[in-house]
Amino acid sequence: MKALLFLVCLAPLLRLGWRAFHAALGANPVQTVQFQTGLWALNLLLVTLAITPLVKLTGKSALNKYRRMLGVFSYFYALLHFLTYLVLDKFFDFHEIWKDVAKRLWITAGFSCFILLTPLALTSTDGMIRRLGKNWGLLHRLIYPAAILGVVHFLWLVKKDRTAPLEYAAALAVILGARFVLKASDFRR
Repeated sequence: MKALLFLVCLAPLLRLGWRAFHAALGANPVQTVQFQTGLWALNLLLVTLAITPLVKLTGKSALNKYRRMLGVFSYFYALLHFLTYLVLDKFFDFHEIWKDVAKRLWITAGFSCFILLTPLALTSTDGMIRRLGKNWGLLHRLIYPAAILGVVHFLWLVKKDRTAPLEYAAALAVILGARFVLKASDFRR
């Protein structure tokens, strides 16, 4: 199953590559790549967060073994999203990037999300989990503000039809609400 999930997680990138090879990325290919990689980073981040409530609601603890892979793939797409911005959009113009981060709130939110996800990806190996011990769990709580910032990034980015970002915000609210309710019910037991 992990091999199949790995391929499923790679499918959006393979599709982007196929579209690029066939010159089918639209009038602004850089923007298309940025949007798609950001969307998949957010999709996988929300799926990662949804695993714990799903396990508690269904009793299917086997789902837990896929959480790390989904989280790492979320970061992989976030990294591609950031690198597309850094390399293809801004051509390593760090002065311009810094101005963007300081001036455009959606970029500030997105960059903050990326910064919060970076230590999570770097500490997702078995060795780091052992080395950090209890602190690993504390560190990985950064996923909550990262997810909120990711949704805010999407909300602030979209100027006209905000239907999709609002759907992501609603999904995140349901996931976080479910996690809170399930945690509270565990606490009462």
